[in-house]
Amino acid sequence: MPKLGQEPVRRAALVAATVDEIGAAGSLDVTVGQIARRAGMSSALAHHYFGGKAQIFLAAMRHILSEYGDEVRAALRAAPEGARLEAVIAANFAQSCFRPEAVSAWLNFYVLAQRDAEAARLLRIYQRRLRSNLICGLRGRCAAPGAVAETLAALIDGVYLRAALDGGGIDGAAEQVMAAAQALMGDHR
Repeated sequence: MPKLGQEPVRRAALVAATVDEIGAAGSLDVTVGQIARRAGMSSALAHHYFGGKAQIFLAAMRHILSEYGDEVRAALRAAPEGARLEAVIAANFAQSCFRPEAVSAWLNFYVLAQRDAEAARLLRIYQRRLRSNLICGLRGRCAAPGAVAETLAALIDGVYLRAALDGGGIDGAAEQVMAAAQALMGDHR
C-alpha cells in the first residue's frame, strides 16, 4: 500500500534526479531506470507517477522554468524604478541558470521542442513571457518595443548558448546584452 503524502516528495525526487541524470549524460540518452535509481525508487514507480521518460523530462523542464521565473521575479522586485529591462536581462544570466545540469536540460529541451508538441508548447510559453517582460521594460524607452524585444530575446538566447557551450562563463554576458539593448533603443527612437 502506498504511503500517504509521498507522491509530491517522490515526484520532486524524480524531477531532481532527471535534471541530474541528464546533466551527467549531457543528453536525453538516459533511461527511466537510471532516473529512478538516482531518485532511490523503482522504475515502475517512476512510470506510475509520470508515464514515461518524455513526461518526466517535461516535468523537469517545468521545474527549471519555474526556477527561472523565480529569478526573474526576484530581479524585478529588487530592481530600482525604471530598471525593469536591466533586471530581466540580468535574471537571464543568473548563476542558477548556468548550473551544468540546467544547461544540459535547456540544450536538450530545444532539441526535444522540434519534435514533441508539449515541449514546443512549453518553449513558446517561455519565449512569450520573455518577450512580454522585455516589452514592458522597453516601453517609453524606444519607439518600437516589440521589434527591439524580439532582437533582444534572440540575443539573450544566443549569448546564453555561447556562454554555456564555450566554457568561458557568464561574466559580462548581461552587460553585453544590455549594451546591445542600448544601441537598439537608440536605433528605434
